[in-house]
Amino acid sequence: MDKEMLEILKRLETKIDGIETKVNGIETKVNGIETKVDGIETKLNGVVEQTADLLEFRSETSKKINQIKDDVEVIKKDLCFVEEATAKNWRDIANLRAVK
Repeated sequence: MDKEMLEILKRLETKIDGIETKVNGIETKVNGIETKVDGIETKLNGVVEQTADLLEFRSETSKKINQIKDDVEVIKKDLCFVEEATAKNWRDIANLRAVK
């Protein structure tokens, strides 16, 4: 009976050792996963920061483009005025030459 108990205990000990080995393997894998998750979080934070920078750049660029559009419109109006004034001046010059 004692031999049977010892045999049973040895088998239990062997099984427990196997379970411990598996648990240690699982712990190692979990640690690896945690490391990878930390790396992913770091990369994700970088992406979030870059996205914020890009959104700010986009907003600033959009404002500058709108200002350039406004400036171009003003220049167009000024150029139109200059063309009209130049045409009038050429008419005046032609009239003055005709009077001579």
